[in-house]
Amino acid sequence: MEPKRVIDSLTEQVQIIMPSHANGTDRLFGGQLVQWIDVVAAVVARRHSGCNVTTAAIDNLQFKAGAFINNTLVLIGRITYVGRTSMEVRVDTYVEDLAGIRKVVNRAYLVLVALDAEGNPTEVPKLILQTEAERAEWEAGKRRHSLRSKRRKEGY
Repeated sequence: MEPKRVIDSLTEQVQIIMPSHANGTDRLFGGQLVQWIDVVAAVVARRHSGCNVTTAAIDNLQFKAGAFINNTLVLIGRITYVGRTSMEVRVDTYVEDLAGIRKVVNRAYLVLVALDAEGNPTEVPKLILQTEAERAEWEAGKRRHSLRSKRRKEGY
């Protein structure tokens, strides 16, 4: 199994927020955004692993700003850390104005597990880190992985 670079699975999705995506205050419904984030994370993980995947955890999801009907929403997903069968994926969400300027709406970290043909966890390729930013994200991912393990042991 050949190692892969972060760029090999980078995924971008663009949406225009429609009335059917909004809550009662004409803001993007949080559940809709979570669905889009999960899809982007799954595509990233499938591209990295070459397998079907399942979401094991949404580890961190922070709403930093609202998004409204007719806004252009850009979601960008990237691998940040890999274990033996699991992958941590970061998805950043932005509102993009008509001039192309982006403002952060959300950042989420998800953990996905690669599945073999029988639906059992299977090994994933190692990750090639090429930039300082990728190395920093890897180190932070190691800390998040350790924290998730600790929480599991505590029944959290």
